[in-house]
Amino acid sequence: MARIEEVGRPVEFLLVEDNPGDVRLTQEALKDSKVRNNLNVLGDGLSALAFLRRQPPYENAPRPDIILLDLNLPKMDGRELLSHIKADPKLKRIPVVVITSSEAEQDILRTYDLHVNCYVTKPVDLDQFIKVVQSIETFWLTIVQLPLPDSSEA
Repeated sequence: MARIEEVGRPVEFLLVEDNPGDVRLTQEALKDSKVRNNLNVLGDGLSALAFLRRQPPYENAPRPDIILLDLNLPKMDGRELLSHIKADPKLKRIPVVVITSSEAEQDILRTYDLHVNCYVTKPVDLDQFIKVVQSIETFWLTIVQLPLPDSSEA
């Protein structure tokens, strides 16, 4: 099985985040990546679900290889979005990494009960935030073997 970066296309990230500062920091962290990537950003759960399902106005949306998800979102929170993703046979194999400010034990347990792949608490320090995003990228793109999009659609 080929790795994503070996098939000649950029890695597709979907960031679901409503905080413009965290969006900018994530963009900055991924900009200097050793792996070619595209970052799509949506600020609420409903838009993200439409994007993932390629519903209007996202009919031509790329299928993400990795989803970076905040829990506290408008319209549909991250927990509800996560439950939709993991219940959908066409989406459930996409790795979802929760990146949130919540350290609450009930949030951690609930998201793992919903089959999140990873739960990360956002550091408040800007440099640490960038390092965390870069560590997530390194782990998921150089250590973990991800399914190619064709193999993950049921």
